[in-house]
Amino acid sequence: MPTHRKLAPAAPWTEVTATKKDWHGADPRLLTSMFTQTLLIRTFEEYVLDLAGQGLVHGPAHSSIGQEGGAVGSVLPLTGADFVGGSHRGHHQFLAKALGYVAPAGIDLRRPVDDEVRTVLQRSLAEICGLARGFCRGRGGSMHLQWREAGAMGTNAIVGGGVPQAAGFAWSARQAGTDAVSVTYFGDGAVNIGSVLETMNLAAAWKLPVCFFIENNKYAVSTHVDEATAEPRLSARGLGFNIPSWRVDGMDPLATYLAMSEAVDHMRAGHGPTIVEAEVYRFFHQNGPFPGSAFGYRTKDEEKEWRARDPLTLVSRQLVENGVLGADEIEECTARAKAVMAAIGDELLEPDPEGKPGTRRIRPSEWPDPSFRDVGVRGDLSEFDDVRVADTGTGPDAFRGRLEQRKFIDVVAEVMSRRMAEDESVVVMGEDVHRLKGGTNGATKGLAEAHPDRVLGTPISENAFAGLAGGIALDGRYKPVVEFMYADFMWVAADQIFNQIGKARHMFGGDGQGSGVPLVLRSKVAMGTGYGSQHSMDPAGILATAPGWRIVAPSTPFDYVGLMNSALTCKDPVVVLEHTDLYSSVGPGPVDDFDYCLPVGKAAVRRTGSRITVVTYLAMTNYVLEAVEQLGLDAEVIDLRWLDRASLDWDTLGASIRKTSNVLIAEQGPVGTSYGGWLSDEIQRRYFDWLDQPVERVQAGESSPSISKVLERAAIARTEEVVAALQRVTGN
Repeated sequence: MPTHRKLAPAAPWTEVTATKKDWHGADPRLLTSMFTQTLLIRTFEEYVLDLAGQGLVHGPAHSSIGQEGGAVGSVLPLTGADFVGGSHRGHHQFLAKALGYVAPAGIDLRRPVDDEVRTVLQRSLAEICGLARGFCRGRGGSMHLQWREAGAMGTNAIVGGGVPQAAGFAWSARQAGTDAVSVTYFGDGAVNIGSVLETMNLAAAWKLPVCFFIENNKYAVSTHVDEATAEPRLSARGLGFNIPSWRVDGMDPLATYLAMSEAVDHMRAGHGPTIVEAEVYRFFHQNGPFPGSAFGYRTKDEEKEWRARDPLTLVSRQLVENGVLGADEIEECTARAKAVMAAIGDELLEPDPEGKPGTRRIRPSEWPDPSFRDVGVRGDLSEFDDVRVADTGTGPDAFRGRLEQRKFIDVVAEVMSRRMAEDESVVVMGEDVHRLKGGTNGATKGLAEAHPDRVLGTPISENAFAGLAGGIALDGRYKPVVEFMYADFMWVAADQIFNQIGKARHMFGGDGQGSGVPLVLRSKVAMGTGYGSQHSMDPAGILATAPGWRIVAPSTPFDYVGLMNSALTCKDPVVVLEHTDLYSSVGPGPVDDFDYCLPVGKAAVRRTGSRITVVTYLAMTNYVLEAVEQLGLDAEVIDLRWLDRASLDWDTLGASIRKTSNVLIAEQGPVGTSYGGWLSDEIQRRYFDWLDQPVERVQAGESSPSISKVLERAAIARTEEVVAALQRVTGN
């Protein structure tokens, strides 16, 4: 018979309950703050639902009514320097943090509401209605509320999507030498999502001061927590990651405050992350002014039972019982809160001249100007105003340093070494970047030894560490450089790359101070290496369709240095594509000057000609030049260098097309995700009158590369395919 020994988790798991003694012994100012914040949030939410019922909220209105106790109790132990981020149901957490920021000593509703508190309520309501004076200029609405100044770093419509970013805020706070903590709020529906669990693991491994605050309201829309997991005590998740965890009645603001205070003390002392699970209950459906019972997934008896535990009722009763406020003062405060919201509504709304009597509409002057539509998808590049720009060739911006034949992979490591030595804000992270003498290809050679606290080897969890880097970028004090070992891995972290990092600047308002997302994502295209279908893709065609990202594709050592410096200067997220065919190649590169930037949006004419324009990028540039030389063709070869829509060099392309009247786009990747597909469409629309024939393209077939050497070669394009295309197009 085997021997059995019971194991116990290393981390504590605690349930916290507030007693009568706790209520009686609590600081009256604390209880007053609990009451006023809960009341203001409740009144605000009721007003939002009233507007939603009138059709004045475009999109969802994710009410937090019933759940205010968890938000208020958890935010009160925080300071203005701490961070919070939430999910789509985040009005209460956002308001609690914003109100605490503008009124750290508390709000007394027995007196008129001051202007700063009123402004928070007004701008929050305006944002939910999609109006210009909202915190995000109307772009965020109910689900995307952000006020960086207050440490309210953004609520999130992707369930669990904001959790990895919270770890990034925590890393930045610790790296900066502060004791600030980060709190990420999410519900029972997010607990089973991979990005959440990946981030718990990463935060525990790195001992980051981040609290995973679980609002267990029992329902993910209509699916009960008992249906979704075999362990509905969701704080148990912490035990598997060695994270101390607390479980508390979130309908009790004081109990939540006590549990959260313990968690915050643990984090401020440098002991790493925490989990707090607060059992709460949303009184209304997932969205809108109707209860869940109206949709059949909850009973009226269940709703009645939970309403009897209303946190606002509880804290009001305790205030009266403890002699902090009288019943008449409670009523006075309630009336004042409602009057404030009504007055704010009157500023945003007016009678509808075309509607029935009593109906209202948004004042036309409150809507954003339609011309604001695309402002802030990317920045205006003003960060380059005082940057030294240099390129090959002649002229005032010609590179003056010494050039020699350099190995491509060597300059990759050298420029990062230079930047990390000069700029202490640069931090590198990725799988194995700190080992193997420079990662799997030598790109980070020497960095870990020189900067051990800023070269972070990560677990295999692209969602978590990409999102963590996104949080670092949103915080703004550090510049993360993320390495994905292969470009295909971007799709493992697709939510963070496309929904979060790429959209953040625009979604949260786009043009405000500190609205940038300075992040560099390095990744390699490994076609021709025998690594098969899931390690070989060229992502340029898909990335070019995604808003927010800039894309660079260096083909020479000289270009790599200048483009990486530009990427690190840019306040937008930048993907730096690298090709394994280039790593071992040799070309002109700097010897001792690694401080220049290549101009944003400037292509390189690698060969001049007049018969045909060949447009290409990355490793395909060399194959195109080989093909042209083989044929002795009078072709102009343009290496794009910048691939995103906003950075394409239309001046250079246009001048060449007007000269040759013929275009071939050459790339390596498959036809289905082709970069040339959208580029050829754009060229034909812009230069139709100058073209003698449709734009031609070279790309691979439909399939992705296989392991078989023969099939892999058949699946990609190189010199031979370019030769054949040029012969077909020119008849040469």
